[in-house]
Amino acid sequence: MTTRTCTSAASAIALSLLFALAAPPAGAQAVTLAPARTTGQAGLVDIRSLVPGIALDIRYAGSNNFTARPVPGYEAAKCFLLRPAATALAKVEADLRARGYGLQLFDCYRPAQSVRAFVAWVHDPQEQSRKALQYPGLEKSALLGDYIAETSGHSRGATVDLGLLDCRSDPCTPVDMGTGFDFFGPRAHTDAPDISAVQRRNRQTLLQAMQRRGFANYPQEWWHYTLTPEPSPTTAYDVPVR
Repeated sequence: MTTRTCTSAASAIALSLLFALAAPPAGAQAVTLAPARTTGQAGLVDIRSLVPGIALDIRYAGSNNFTARPVPGYEAAKCFLLRPAATALAKVEADLRARGYGLQLFDCYRPAQSVRAFVAWVHDPQEQSRKALQYPGLEKSALLGDYIAETSGHSRGATVDLGLLDCRSDPCTPVDMGTGFDFFGPRAHTDAPDISAVQRRNRQTLLQAMQRRGFANYPQEWWHYTLTPEPSPTTAYDVPVR
């Protein structure tokens, strides 16, 4: 075995231990890191293999995100999900299209290394270039926990971040949801009291469409949904998005 192989194996073991030993929330199961090295091994499928025209705006593959730079682990602007979640999301898109709407996907499966990069960013007090845009009312250190998790459900392949498009005319256009994606603060809460009636109606349209196909919303982020029950609730992945 080469030195490089030994190092990779040691890193994989260390990462597995990190996930296995991380204290889960009360009532939650511990999560371990899978040894999969490709999306095929992980059982992850490209959403565009099911819905070729679905709109993608994968923010972490570029610099238009709260870290202000491409996030490690995102080598392409693609959306991968475990097949049950991808199939359910394809049904949501079809349901909405029949009503003149559509989905805009911001993030899907997220590699574990990307989550670690987010945590490292939180602990870097010097980098605050997007504070005014994305967390104006919070100190950066306060983001860890409610908004940036040390172990993310996205890494389990059944969680998506997404918005709503109005497709009643061509081209489809994003609707007003009250805040942008990854706005950290109370206005991003799904039932925030200080949003307009139109914004609330748009959030409810998305919420009801997602719930109909088995997705549950994280109430502090209007864009965040997880298929329930999760197909792989105790397994996370670290396959790069490519």
